[in-house]
Amino acid sequence: MDLGVLNHPLLYEINTRCWLAELSDRAGRRLTLAEVPDSEFEFWQRCDFTHIWLMGVWTLGRRGLDHSKRAFAGRETEIGPCELAGSPYALTGYQVSRKLGGDGALAAFRRKLNERGIKLVLDFIPNHTALDHPWVKAHSEFYVTSDSPRDGTIKPFRGAIKWFAHGDSGHDSPWVDTLQLDYRNPALRQAMIAELMRVAERCDGVRCDMTMLELNEVFARTWRDFAVETVSNDTEFWSAAINTVRGRCPEFLFLAEAYWDLEARLQELGFDFTYDKKLYDRLIARGAGEVTRYLHSLAPEFIARSAHFIENHDEPRIASLLGPREHHAAALLVLGLPGMRFIHEGQASGRRIHANVHFATRHHEPDDSGTTANYEKLLGALRQTSIGRGEWRLLKAQPAWTENPTHQHIAIVQWQTDSRAFDLVVVNLSAVQSQCYAPLTAASLDKFNWHLVDLVGDEVHERQGDALNTRGLYLDLAPHAAQLFRFTPAP
Repeated sequence: MDLGVLNHPLLYEINTRCWLAELSDRAGRRLTLAEVPDSEFEFWQRCDFTHIWLMGVWTLGRRGLDHSKRAFAGRETEIGPCELAGSPYALTGYQVSRKLGGDGALAAFRRKLNERGIKLVLDFIPNHTALDHPWVKAHSEFYVTSDSPRDGTIKPFRGAIKWFAHGDSGHDSPWVDTLQLDYRNPALRQAMIAELMRVAERCDGVRCDMTMLELNEVFARTWRDFAVETVSNDTEFWSAAINTVRGRCPEFLFLAEAYWDLEARLQELGFDFTYDKKLYDRLIARGAGEVTRYLHSLAPEFIARSAHFIENHDEPRIASLLGPREHHAAALLVLGLPGMRFIHEGQASGRRIHANVHFATRHHEPDDSGTTANYEKLLGALRQTSIGRGEWRLLKAQPAWTENPTHQHIAIVQWQTDSRAFDLVVVNLSAVQSQCYAPLTAASLDKFNWHLVDLVGDEVHERQGDALNTRGLYLDLAPHAAQLFRFTPAP
């Protein structure tokens, strides 16, 4: 399947408040986004990141901080030396926090990124606002409200006539530091599209929070008990919003945080990439066979428009969940797949302590030298290959011999940009020695004998093209083996 025309970005997510606080500590003074050291940009360029996601740059209100203090009361051990600031997903407006330097500092940061060929991604939070957002008093009609008190509602300010619903997904507990926007109201939709347009002027893409909640059917089901007088929405919000932005910024990137088997629907509505949480869950559960069966159940187009990860700000640190070899294998798999691949800041240095999004600073952790070395080698190796740049194919491992089921543990991805070289990602996701044949399909496979070099290991082989074309590549993999073979014609 040639999906090389699609982009396969490599994104780096940064917890902006915590990261900038640590840079400030090292500099001995408070830094803004305009003063980020050149060494950071050089690191991102060296790693070949295409996009930097600054998570949590927008302005928060006093009530969000007050909520954080109440929520963490009595949890001093968990907080430790960390400073509370409020959730970055309970914002009062799309202005850059003054603590980060404001809008001007972000513009300077973006210029430095773009000069290096790297694009900026920011948050867009469509579902809700902070309790003290200006719209709460000025546009109460933008919110889900009730004339009488109900579970999950409050009067957000003194003198309020209506009861406002907290932001909610309809599944877990409501987000009590937020208020729910009402997507049945056409005026609210237009206001949110205008907000999105203002965000789009300051970045090159957005990561949109909990995108399935705005789908017409989902919203109607979640808020069916909160009646409204008129509902006039023949189109989906995301279709209108994405088309409006793309009319002005054709190459603008849309990444959706999405769950509930609604990822394909959101791709249809225009999102470039949607979260692949199911792959993450299977990797964390150590379900080797489940991982390969899941990947082979997907359409190639869906895989190529999915965002693959093993860590983000909502999940525990991967180093606290998987051992070093498991971690390395999972990292190679998600980085070797098509689509968006992304790494969370601290993941590549082996951090183990999860920083709650309410924190403005985090626990100090020394880098793990082994993890750092593994990622440096892996990211450096990827730059030497066609991964993320060429034609790709997910290969289905074949049994090495009858009654040997271990081929089910092995994930294989083939990449190629020209007929004289190709690359093979090979990962054994299990804790047992596993064998298989990889049914290679590379162009000109039978025209050459091939020289194989494992760019992340120490194996070097010579293989005859005719044999590879007829039988495939035999693989005998140690538990949690992760290999990246570069194939070139043998001398």
